[in-house]
Amino acid sequence: MYPFVRLAWHMFQAGRKPDLPTGGLHESTHICWPWDIDMFGEMNNGRVLSIYDLGRIPWGFRTGLARALRRRGWGLTTAGANVRYRRRILPLRRYVMRSRALGHDERFIYLHQSIWRGDDCHAHVVYRIATTGARRMVPIAEVLEEMGDPDWCPELPEWVQQWIDVEAARPWPPES
Repeated sequence: MYPFVRLAWHMFQAGRKPDLPTGGLHESTHICWPWDIDMFGEMNNGRVLSIYDLGRIPWGFRTGLARALRRRGWGLTTAGANVRYRRRILPLRRYVMRSRALGHDERFIYLHQSIWRGDDCHAHVVYRIATTGARRMVPIAEVLEEMGDPDWCPELPEWVQQWIDVEAARPWPPES
């Protein structure tokens, strides 16, 4: 089941924190609960992706993205993800999630999130998110204008650009 109660808690906490610039870092603390684990005694890989929502959605509220979406009646969708799992996330342990936007192109905002315990990174994901309107994707320039940050345009890291290039070469639809 989706962690709605945890999301509500993290949204409450985010509402008590100051606003962030578009590229600002949102940090949140989480616990791997027993219902998050799989048969190998670690957080299930699919649950990790759901838990990333608990950082990404509050990041959107703190940066003003959520207000822009609400004002314009837009939606938000994940258009791709690249995940790396490096260390086990064990039950009943606290960890910190870091969520930040890296940059954008014409169609997508690129976010990266990571899960840390001390100095050890356990997992990392890069998402590309798209804003959707009535039967179309909303250009990111329009989204940034609505957020009040039209000049935000950091250069994407080379490794993110390489991922974008690889995704562009990937066949769609996939072979069956």
